[in-house]
Amino acid sequence: MVETEGAIKCQNACMATGSTIVIIPTFNEEENLRRLLPQILELPVEILIVDDSSKDGTAVVAEGFQKSSSRVAILARPKKMGLGSAYRDGFTWALAREYSTIIQMDADGSHRVSDLRKMLEFHNSNPQHDLIIGSRWIAGGAVQNWSKHREALSRIANLYSRKLLGFKVRDSTAGFRIYRSDLLKKMNLQGVGSEGYAFQIEMTREAYRVGAQILEIPIVFVEREFGASKMSGAIVREALVKVSSWGLARLTQRISDK
Repeated sequence: MVETEGAIKCQNACMATGSTIVIIPTFNEEENLRRLLPQILELPVEILIVDDSSKDGTAVVAEGFQKSSSRVAILARPKKMGLGSAYRDGFTWALAREYSTIIQMDADGSHRVSDLRKMLEFHNSNPQHDLIIGSRWIAGGAVQNWSKHREALSRIANLYSRKLLGFKVRDSTAGFRIYRSDLLKKMNLQGVGSEGYAFQIEMTREAYRVGAQILEIPIVFVEREFGASKMSGAIVREALVKVSSWGLARLTQRISDK
């Protein structure tokens, strides 16, 4: 076991350098992870599970897959530290091992592997795009088993972000993404301080700042069957406060540039 900010449990010297890795943050996702990992392992990718000391059997499930496949690694962190920091640690881990393609994906089954396959095929044949986003809110995208309230909240949040920050991306809160490592190397990852869903918006903002070529591909987002949603009022407030602050800074800069 190698000690870092958390503990990295690996086989084969923390996995040989590969081309594509899927980063999956987990906290109490035992049943979902058990169903998801076999599907992902059908694809030519490696997997990094970033677990925040889950209280259920998530770690046991992850370790079982790690023992049976050299393509699975685990970054075990000492406590629940947030979605944003899980991805920052995961990106840092993957970049240090020179993966060329880094994917982020939810553990709860809401992101379908069939959509991942489609996104990967497009990514592999279109090298001009630095970031591919699996989008719910473009033509062909959809959500399943969401309440009208939650759908309205997501649509409004994305509209608010788009108007204040000047995005063309219609689903900047999406957590299903494929990054080229060259883009992540240009971005100030440690300066991205959001922890909840605002992290996705801030990453989109940072990608725009460095001139990324971004494309959205429609996906079907399916509400989880097992476990509890991580959505909370605090997450919504964080996003509202941060987007408003970034929007005000953008407006101030535009005024000063005139």
